[in-house]
Amino acid sequence: MHKLTAGIFLLLIASAATLRAQGPKGATDITAAQVQAFLKDAPRDRNSDRPIRVVDAGGYQVGVFGVFRPKGTAPNATMHQTKVAEVYYVLDGTGVLVTGGTLKKPAAPRPSNLGNWSDVAGEGIEGGMSRRVTKGDVIIIPGGVPHGWASQEGDVTYLIVRPDPDKKLALK
Repeated sequence: MHKLTAGIFLLLIASAATLRAQGPKGATDITAAQVQAFLKDAPRDRNSDRPIRVVDAGGYQVGVFGVFRPKGTAPNATMHQTKVAEVYYVLDGTGVLVTGGTLKKPAAPRPSNLGNWSDVAGEGIEGGMSRRVTKGDVIIIPGGVPHGWASQEGDVTYLIVRPDPDKKLALK
């Protein structure tokens, strides 16, 4: 959990420097039991990326999403056309995550199911950075950066924290 806290802290400090944030209205707690119950309820037959909570953090929003990615899920690549960054915190599992580079055979932009922006999907990534990620790893992906899973050694479960300076995420 220490890596997650440090990564989120650094990302929020960098984001806060560019925002004219109002004072936050209060803290939001998401307990380990709530996270585990949410992930246990995730569909097991497909990749899930669903909001646990999206809150007003005083001038911007922060979303916490839970993801269960079953072993048999096909490799994918996407690029979110937004300033919303993503901080992945791997709770369980191992796989190869690729970031950066360019999308192979990008499709036409489509509305995102995550927020008020468009996503572009591709058949993979050319020239990106591949890394093997495992339980406890934290990866920070800026908005507009292609990213995707190239392979998995089993099921992968992770949290995504999305700082949202443009308030594109729906509050939950």
